[in-house]
Amino acid sequence: MSNPYVQIIAGLVIFYAGLKMFSGGIKSLGNMDHLSWFIANPIYMFFGAIVMTLAWQSSSLSTAAIVGLVASGIIPLPAAIAAVLGANIGTTGTIWLAGLMASDGMPKGDTLRIAIMHTGVNLLMAVMLLPFVNQLARYIGRFG
Repeated sequence: MSNPYVQIIAGLVIFYAGLKMFSGGIKSLGNMDHLSWFIANPIYMFFGAIVMTLAWQSSSLSTAAIVGLVASGIIPLPAAIAAVLGANIGTTGTIWLAGLMASDGMPKGDTLRIAIMHTGVNLLMAVMLLPFVNQLARYIGRFG
């Protein structure tokens, strides 16, 4: 059996390299005019990010895709902020799935409390920030 520390470091390196390759591929997508009705709308991007993050169970992958799309100019910053908020909600699906597996059904006890807290905090953050994505984008835009 190999050293667990080597496995952890190798896994992180492979994960990082995969995210970099994914982000580079996203940047080279090119013309996305046929999706402009979706991409330009922060609410659509918010719900789209929830669905995609639930589908691939990785908010890191979602965030890497969002960063690549913003860097390439495909999506505007307000929609990207909304998408990151959506990815944060989508990632809560992982803890519910883990709770289902660990509890042989609906999560119970501490597992349920952790799932509720994780979901609640991310929902609260989204409810508080989503109405202000345009203002947040203007503020963040000053730094780049």
